[in-house]
Amino acid sequence: MSCWQLAQVNIAKLLRPEGDPSVQEFFDNLDRVNALAEQSDGFVWRLKEEDGGNATGIAVSPDPDLIINMSVWRDADALFEFTYKSAHTPVMAKRRQWFSRFEGAYQALWWVPEGHRPDIPEALSRLWMIDKFGPSPQAFTFKVRYPEPGMAGAPKDHKPDPWCVGTA
Repeated sequence: MSCWQLAQVNIAKLLRPEGDPSVQEFFDNLDRVNALAEQSDGFVWRLKEEDGGNATGIAVSPDPDLIINMSVWRDADALFEFTYKSAHTPVMAKRRQWFSRFEGAYQALWWVPEGHRPDIPEALSRLWMIDKFGPSPQAFTFKVRYPEPGMAGAPKDHKPDPWCVGTA
């Protein structure tokens, strides 16, 4: 049994503020997708507002339209399965309808000790690491996955799943 778990962060900038009809479909799907994540094999934890809902109301920058999603999973395979092979996938495929293209890293993965819950500054620093240095053992992507700390081996270069091509 591993003593490591996989943390992930992704950020996005809404095209319009919450409450605008053009982004309402995203918010209408949020509770369902979050529930799906929590029921997925390998799910451990996700960032939530104090009321227990989602994380869209948590301010991560001066821009109120920048939102964050952060979670912890058993491993990269469990997170990949949820992200690209569940009912989350068709919702994610519509993201260009709700979010602007992001300049720089918008997603990062990193290993955390079992039981650790990352905070927002930690997560944002992982995005910064990818922007400045590219994937590394401290911050990586689905395409270039690094093994758990203490495990030998080079990063795995994962070829995109043909079903997922064009959805990234």
